[in-house]
Amino acid sequence: MDAAFTEEQHEIRRTLRELLLKRCGPDSVKAAVRTPEGYDRELWGELAGRLGLPGLALPAAYGGVGCGATELALACEETGRAVLPSPLIATAALAAPLILALGSARQRAGLLPALAGGELTGTLVVPGGQLATALALTGPNDGDWAGGGRAGGIQARPVDGGWRLYGEAGQVLAGHTAEVLVVAAHTGGFTRSRTLLFVVRAESAGKAAEGACGPGADGAGVPGLLRTRQTVLDETRAQARLELREVPAELLGEGEGEAAGAEAAVTAALAATGVVAAAALAAEAVGAADAALARTVAHVKEREQFGRPIGSFQAVQHRLADLYVRLQAARSAAYYAAWSAGAAAAGTAGPDGAGEPGAAALALAQALEALRAVAAEAVQLHGGIGFTWEHEAHLYFKRAACDELLLGPVHRLRARAAEEAGLFAGAGGGPAGLASEAVDV
Repeated sequence: MDAAFTEEQHEIRRTLRELLLKRCGPDSVKAAVRTPEGYDRELWGELAGRLGLPGLALPAAYGGVGCGATELALACEETGRAVLPSPLIATAALAAPLILALGSARQRAGLLPALAGGELTGTLVVPGGQLATALALTGPNDGDWAGGGRAGGIQARPVDGGWRLYGEAGQVLAGHTAEVLVVAAHTGGFTRSRTLLFVVRAESAGKAAEGACGPGADGAGVPGLLRTRQTVLDETRAQARLELREVPAELLGEGEGEAAGAEAAVTAALAATGVVAAAALAAEAVGAADAALARTVAHVKEREQFGRPIGSFQAVQHRLADLYVRLQAARSAAYYAAWSAGAAAAGTAGPDGAGEPGAAALALAQALEALRAVAAEAVQLHGGIGFTWEHEAHLYFKRAACDELLLGPVHRLRARAAEEAGLFAGAGGGPAGLASEAVDV
């Protein structure tokens, strides 16, 4: 592994940071999250058109920049530093990789260039708030998290050469505005149970007006589809509830999903996507923690108590030094996870082309803990003003709390990483499932 960044990677960071410093201050963030979309569409268009942000990790053949997971993680670190509300994670780290991995040639050519250029946004729809499970970050994803042939989840059935989806899902990232929905649904009934991915096109979603159900509630131009923006603690990470009532959909990939190994390919693609998403989210958390720590250090240098800056007190210095160490450790882990994900995608990570087992989950766990610690101390060290809505400290604190709910919790991320690495396997090759019990205890 070469730990040094290339000049191109430095330029990505530098250009993105300069743009976000000008266009995405705390006041701009607070204004953007209160729009029906939940983000600044003009800024997103500039990020996509000028910098190619959603297409960083997509091949040039599909309109992407042709970079990899490392460049995407570096971009996410800068967006995390600004606490940018955007569909970047949902589009570039969830929807696009799945379409690239499983989509047919026609689906790739029809969807990926538009996603890479920002004309369309996408997201992954997983029922029951099981996103972390579906991505194999907190446990194996070969279970019945998509419905399992019983009531609940999202069910798919073939109709007249196509498919119809029925069910609902909550906590869908950017689900109220995404034009391309990659939906995980159960099909085959109880006897032939399997989970497949389907594509729902909802291109008129972002044009919906506020309805009776609140901002972002609309049928998205698709019969039977109702999308409602949910009220969440972290407004910069917009989420939605989707209700599907016989919604027409297209199977992601070739054939009708009957081929042997179709479900195995889906679970493998979801797990690979989870590695990239975890690395991107870890880098984003590191960026947010870095910004929160920098603001806190600047504050304690100016805030005076007993005739001297509070930053001169040894107790405050020790607290900030501890945070700095945790932040740098989390940054190193996030960079390594991104490199490992990129190497695995390129087939250069090892003899079998696989990345370091559990690296992404461990990096995400460490980054989330670092952000939580930094955000909490930022609120405390800012004193009374740190507890107010007017100050930006609460943006980082909410991001820390909600990210762990999205792809955590931390102890399960570590348990899953231990299972993947075989740390709790017996000498005779016993089951690694003991990891969860050991960590929980």
